[in-house]
Amino acid sequence: MSAPTKYSTDLWRPGRATTYLLLTAGTVVFLAPFLWMVSTSLKTPAEVMQYPPSWIPEQIQWSNYVDVWQVAPFLIFLKNSVVVTGLCIVGELASSSLVAFAFARLQFRGRNLLFWLVLSAMMLPGQVTMIPVFILFNSLGWVDTLKPLIVPSFLGGSPFYIFLLRQFFTTIPRELDDAAKMDGCSPFTIYWRIILPLSKPALATVAVFSFVAHWNDFMTPLIYLNSLEKQTIAVGLQSFRGQYGTDLHLLMAASTLALLPVLGIFAAAQRYFIQGITLTGMKE
Repeated sequence: MSAPTKYSTDLWRPGRATTYLLLTAGTVVFLAPFLWMVSTSLKTPAEVMQYPPSWIPEQIQWSNYVDVWQVAPFLIFLKNSVVVTGLCIVGELASSSLVAFAFARLQFRGRNLLFWLVLSAMMLPGQVTMIPVFILFNSLGWVDTLKPLIVPSFLGGSPFYIFLLRQFFTTIPRELDDAAKMDGCSPFTIYWRIILPLSKPALATVAVFSFVAHWNDFMTPLIYLNSLEKQTIAVGLQSFRGQYGTDLHLLMAASTLALLPVLGIFAAAQRYFIQGITLTGMKE
């Protein structure tokens, strides 16, 4: 029998064992609502209401996921969410990276002051600007259209995304900029050909954050969208609940379907996501 390795010995030290125990307990606590949602989505209406509740359905009802597409215009909600989320990701990646590049690599008067003003916008509650922004979009005739959900993403994005990308851009050696300038590259060429290809982890991180924020956004579509055919998934689930409030098994099936893209995106970009968070903020 082989002797225990150092790793297996360290695993059972009191401090390390306690850490793993706490992490496991926290994982169970955070996964419990998700598991309950999936379990409920596979139950019959009678089994959903039984007491005490059971975690494992007696008879799995896969037909609940088929019924979701029939009792509500779920395909319309899905299409609108895909359009809004996709365009918002493109807009925020483009605009936030341009602003971050200016703050990180260009020298101009008042750069630090402007950067701190951008950061101060992170402390401004959304409720403060909600009414003025609504008045602006209403005067433009954009109410009950997807424009209020999409256009702001192309106008600078989020201050947090600008900060995240700016901090990552500062970790890229400036010698690359100097070499590119000697070859006659313009600032935009440096941004496009050098900075962006080297910033894939940070860009993936912003893309994941943007996807989750816009896919789950409830307040903005609720304010600006009135027609059922323009609703996104977040608001669509709410209207679904209003119509079929007693059909919890269908509501949980629709919620599970709405959550699957978020899990898929995070799983696909997990490596870049963790790398982008880890490297952001490191000094040159």
